[in-house]
Amino acid sequence: MAQDILDGVNPTRMELLNLKDRTKLAIKGHGLLKEKRDALIKEFFDILDRVKGIRENAERSLREANEALVEAQIAMGDLAVRKASLAVKESIDVDITSRSIMGVTVPITDVKVEERTIIDRGYGFTDTTIQLDEAAKKFEESVKFLIELGEVEKTIFLLAEEIESTKRRVNALEHIMIPRFENTEKYIDMRLQEMERENFVRLKMIRSTIEKNKEAENEVAEVDSN
Repeated sequence: MAQDILDGVNPTRMELLNLKDRTKLAIKGHGLLKEKRDALIKEFFDILDRVKGIRENAERSLREANEALVEAQIAMGDLAVRKASLAVKESIDVDITSRSIMGVTVPITDVKVEERTIIDRGYGFTDTTIQLDEAAKKFEESVKFLIELGEVEKTIFLLAEEIESTKRRVNALEHIMIPRFENTEKYIDMRLQEMERENFVRLKMIRSTIEKNKEAENEVAEVDSN
């Protein structure tokens, strides 16, 4: 049992009362952490369901964008496509904020993509093809999906870390700290009972000794009186 109790514990009633309070607090904390763990796991799987759809959209959009880009390179030539790309203006505005999920700060992205014409993109339409326009449109769409995918994957990563950390704390309380507190309570209670028995025996011996001394004194007094 010595390995399963707290170190440096004095077997006193005050220590026992303090330990009972710590045990109650640990049990309450264990319950709250289990609730937090379960809520985090639910949130994790809810977001995980979104990831598949977002990733599929991003992959499809990128595939279509690359196919359109290849067609544009075939129709215009690689150099002309590169020249047109240098004239393209930025069209995506990303605002990143955050929210809290059970104490875990996760990102929120707000993506604004402008609907643009050929002229708005910055390159001329006389020396470009419709395939280039389609590629530009698909890449703009892909960026939006990729940013959203980055948001949910980062959220999943942060939640997974917190779930693992919470699991470790739950297990530590459940399998180490609470049993150790309870074992220490039993140890102190046992020692107090032993001390009470020792005190009872000691007091009984003292009482017996006092009674014997009184009897001896009475006998001496009787002898002296005779």
